[in-house]
Amino acid sequence: MRWQWTDFDHLSLEQLYALMRLRQQVFVVEQDCPYIDADNQDQAAHHLLGWRDGTLVAYLRAFPPGVVYTEAAIGRVVTSERVRGTGLGRPLMHEGIRCVIETWGAGPIKLSAQAHLKDYYASLGFEVCGEGYLEDGIPHLPMRRA
Repeated sequence: MRWQWTDFDHLSLEQLYALMRLRQQVFVVEQDCPYIDADNQDQAAHHLLGWRDGTLVAYLRAFPPGVVYTEAAIGRVVTSERVRGTGLGRPLMHEGIRCVIETWGAGPIKLSAQAHLKDYYASLGFEVCGEGYLEDGIPHLPMRRA
């Protein structure tokens, strides 16, 4: 597994295309959830790309404190169908948390979790920090890691 942590301006066109394709394949097609993925927030984010054999198989984006929430934020956490169920999500999140801390310092990190993943994120140190809500028709929970 090769991890790549970069800001938007340093993504190549091929890398940007790969991450957009992976996000759309999972969030729009697999989850049958039509929404606009190109939300004009990628430009303010850092991106963690996980490559295996030249193919993007894991991804998340992160924001510094004060952009999305008061805290640093992690979002668009995704693994490709090809590697789903192999446990790759845990190393993806560990690497993402490490990169956030290394880039913006130790501090709280917030994310918007699909409600069915509450226990998974709790196992990574995140706690529910507010009321549940619907986002694009899918139940979500705000979660925060101190």
